Amino acid sequence: MANYALRVPDSLLDYARQVAEEENVSMNQFFVMAIAEKVSALKTATYFRERGKRGDLSAFDKWLAASPDAPPLAGDDKLR
Repeated sequence: MANYALRVPDSLLDYARQVAEEENVSMNQFFVMAIAEKVSALKTATYFRERGKRGDLSAFDKWLAASPDAPPLAGDDKLR
């Protein structure tokens, strides 16, 4: 495990301290979780960008055209 000195503006540190207390976690754990969440979000965005490049709109149109033309089933129009 590594250590990293971090400069944080006072206002952000105060807010982070407040949230960590509310979540009953240490400041260290809060910062580690925050970094992990950000890294995860960036990796997810990259995955979907790359996945989107592999998409084939003509194949999708072909698949969609082969789908049955039927009305929605009962309850499909309701939010869950």
